[in-house]
Amino acid sequence: MDILKQLNWRYATKKFDSTKILPVEKLELLKNAFNLTALSYGLQTLKLVVVKDKTVRAQLVEYSYGQHQVLDASHLLILCIQDEIDTDDIEEHFTNVKHIRNTPDTILDPFKAQLKNTISNMPEATKEDWAKRQAYIALGNLMTVCAIEEIDSCPMEGFLPQEIDRVLDLGSYGLKSVLLLPVGYRAEDDMFANLKKVRKQLNQTVIEL
Repeated sequence: MDILKQLNWRYATKKFDSTKILPVEKLELLKNAFNLTALSYGLQTLKLVVVKDKTVRAQLVEYSYGQHQVLDASHLLILCIQDEIDTDDIEEHFTNVKHIRNTPDTILDPFKAQLKNTISNMPEATKEDWAKRQAYIALGNLMTVCAIEEIDSCPMEGFLPQEIDRVLDLGSYGLKSVLLLPVGYRAEDDMFANLKKVRKQLNQTVIEL
């Protein structure tokens, strides 16, 4: 697999073929790729909401500034943060670490205490901003995996989160939407599909010291 070739192949798909659906194994791959994203402290305080139902998605177009990708794509992926991040998340994480790695408490406890102190003293606004930045890490990971697998995608910030949350009742899950990622297959008549990428020269974007 030529990764640079695949990254050149991908683009922010403006028009999806609404008749083409991702195979189950491709969707499972994306879900697992999300779950394997490298996140700060190893805490997984993000959730991925997968919306397949087109009746539901049709309601979201209005709150996505009329962008029909949310409806025409095979699936709509929504990257969400938790309403609350607290010491319970840390306890759950370290319980998982101990279960999977069989790491002694004598090793885990000092790090756990330090992390609890960090999270407990973090202002809520800072905590939410930090969580949102983790969502962007997951988005980049998903987009790269999509490119390698020749799954088209379109990262979207242009939507009304509170309205999306209301329609999908995300509050009942303790979640807030941060990013949308429609995934599927490009339409043959998407005029953007064959446009050359516009990027600066490498020596303009990379500094070697």
